[in-house]
Amino acid sequence: MAAEPWQRYEVPGPVKAAVIKKPEMVSILLKKAKKPIFIVGHEAAEIDLEGKKPIDQIIRIARAADIPVVTTAHAMAEFLKRGFKPAASMTSMDIGNRLTDPTWSVSGEDEPHDLALILGMTYYVGFVIEAGLKSFAFDHLKTVSLDRYYQPHCNWSFPNLSIEEWSGYLTIIAQEMENK
Repeated sequence: MAAEPWQRYEVPGPVKAAVIKKPEMVSILLKKAKKPIFIVGHEAAEIDLEGKKPIDQIIRIARAADIPVVTTAHAMAEFLKRGFKPAASMTSMDIGNRLTDPTWSVSGEDEPHDLALILGMTYYVGFVIEAGLKSFAFDHLKTVSLDRYYQPHCNWSFPNLSIEEWSGYLTIIAQEMENK
């Protein structure tokens, strides 16, 4: 399991994401979180996982754990096609900026988010947004990258995975959350 940034010429600094060796760990993080949020980019609806899309697993996880989903780009339409209504849609930079505010929540009515799951952004866009969260939200927000490639700026990240491994990891997380 490689724990090297996919974008090798970027240096993430001395603190890098811990590698998620077992997908069950994500389920444990979700169960411990008080107010998690799922940030989903357009690639979640575009990448083929052996006949399925990552967006299908995201919907399973979000429904089972009652997590608000914020979409970026045109991912909202793909969720709506599947009968799932995300909490909001905004640009990647906007959600990255809002999550640095220790009082912000997507509903605007309750406590701020303490855990952000991130999946489906273009690699270098996620890299930059997660670097911002690492620098400006470290005291109130933990981040988990569920993308296929290692993202060093999160608190936890999957290692670089094959499509089959990634599909299996997402399936296990969805099953764990549905069986809680």
